[in-house]
Amino acid sequence: MTYPQLDELKGKRVLVTGGAGFIGSNLIEVLLAHGIAVVCLDNFSTGKRENITPFLSDSNFTLIEGDIRHLEDCNQACKNVNYVLHQAALGSVPRSIKDPITTNDVNISGFLNMLVAARDAKVTRFVYAASSSTYGDHEALPKVEDVIGKPLSPYAITKYVNELYADIFQKTYGLDTIGLRYFNVFGKRQDPDGAYAAVIPLFVKQLIKHESPVINGDGSYSRDFTYIDNVVQMNILALTTTNKAALNTVYNVAYGERTTLLELASLLKNHLAQFDRDILNVAIKHRDNRVGDIPHSLASIDKAKQRLQYKPKYNIDKGIEAAVTWYWNHLK
Repeated sequence: MTYPQLDELKGKRVLVTGGAGFIGSNLIEVLLAHGIAVVCLDNFSTGKRENITPFLSDSNFTLIEGDIRHLEDCNQACKNVNYVLHQAALGSVPRSIKDPITTNDVNISGFLNMLVAARDAKVTRFVYAASSSTYGDHEALPKVEDVIGKPLSPYAITKYVNELYADIFQKTYGLDTIGLRYFNVFGKRQDPDGAYAAVIPLFVKQLIKHESPVINGDGSYSRDFTYIDNVVQMNILALTTTNKAALNTVYNVAYGERTTLLELASLLKNHLAQFDRDILNVAIKHRDNRVGDIPHSLASIDKAKQRLQYKPKYNIDKGIEAAVTWYWNHLK
């Protein structure tokens, strides 16, 4: 997908924190393809070096190995930068429940360091990864940006605090920000390994090996699964919008449809079957629901459509098809 609006950023420098991660590396790929100078800040705690290996030979790419928990690293990364796409965070609700202190250090203290560094470097705009977890125990569907509940996990608290800090930095220091509440993002380069792997890459890896995926609960829980290209589109719209009314707020980043976990498993099996018909016979297993999980999630994307002209191109079926093809070629 091409983004002609990025032509306006030629000659500018964009910092992508967490650039070796799943979302960050996809953003960098698109920015470099449009001739934009990119600085990547990553400590490789969850990001992978292979995600950025293709960029190392590009003269527009600069890698800074550093940690957002260290203000001096943030200051170095923001030097001579015009825009920030802040993706660095420690994700996963279960991880935050197991280790709330580290999650807080990275997601709140690290976020504050980045805001301070961006302010001091006189960055034009700070676009950051927020989270649908901010909706917490608010049950109404679809989720609308200005109505949230109480957080259900340490991770959710940290992402809500990010929004509060961003708002204060605009009001106090004049730093323009946009928060993007991601809803269950998936796609190429999302890590299928580790204790906190997201459901789609984990299930794909297991199905390719003819291992039974395990669904938490009866499979009726539903999510607004959002393909990576839709997320890239929103970041670029947030980065380049000239609509002043679109700044200093938060947006849902989703497709606007929900899929149950049972439906997801079926979609994955059907799309993987084009490569291996035996995958259709792999059984799905179940276990108890997970602490901190909300039953259902569905985003209203009206605000993003109205203020940023967001037009997501990938529904769940088209996104799964693209993701499964990538995983088949990279996991086999």
